[in-house]
Amino acid sequence: MVHFEVEFTFAQIGNYSSYCRCVKAERLSNGKKKDDNNRKNGNKYLSWAYVEAANFAIRFSPHARAFYQHKAAQRNGVVAIKALSNKLARASYCVMRDQVPYDPGKLFHA
Repeated sequence: MVHFEVEFTFAQIGNYSSYCRCVKAERLSNGKKKDDNNRKNGNKYLSWAYVEAANFAIRFSPHARAFYQHKAAQRNGVVAIKALSNKLARASYCVMRDQVPYDPGKLFHA
């Protein structure tokens, strides 16, 4: 196992998720869209990487596949992929911050 030091500049897990462009950045007031709210802020390469990771997770992880199918049944496939990529980004943050191994049982409450 490779050990490395990571210095975090993100105060909260949501800040990292937002930086990775895994969450929607829009401002609503009374159900009406008011602004895009800096939707291009963040790292577009991390956004791409987490979407790719979500696609591979759907193929190779039964827990991720079940999560994706549940979300896709609620909304649509694109929203489900972004939801899974957000979940993976949040898990990556916790793995790097706490220096613990990845546990899909914790991530998907299996």
